[in-house]
Amino acid sequence: MNRLLWLVAAIAVAYTFFHFTQPGPHAVPAAEVQAVPAASHAAANRRIAQAFSQREHAVAIQSAGVVSKVLPDDNDGSRHQRFILELDNGMTVLVAHNIDLAPRLDGLRAGDAVEFNGVYEWNAKGGVVHWTHHDPRGQHADGWLRYQGRLYQ
Repeated sequence: MNRLLWLVAAIAVAYTFFHFTQPGPHAVPAAEVQAVPAASHAAANRRIAQAFSQREHAVAIQSAGVVSKVLPDDNDGSRHQRFILELDNGMTVLVAHNIDLAPRLDGLRAGDAVEFNGVYEWNAKGGVVHWTHHDPRGQHADGWLRYQGRLYQ
């Protein structure tokens, strides 16, 4: 019986150590990721426009925009905070930010600037940017959102 208790205790300690030392939802100071110059945003937004016109999927992209509308969360399956960004070229994209894997952008409102690094997927309304968070399996490049001086990944 004592051996079983020690085994259970050892498993609990190992789980706690593993669980709390792994990367998880967090917001960090934005200085940990270099800001992207506005000229690069323009080039990235031209790439998004090209991806839209050619109906491309899985386009890695880093850019910025201004929130034009905050939408209700998508709670089907993994939960996603959703908002529409207007890019400097006039296009709009839906950002689907997984809030089961990364923290929510609290206080987000229309008119707020948001920088993003994620994956663009074509749709008829302008496209979706997702993978704006870390990949817990390490099989995908980590994405992020930068909002009000904080990095959300």
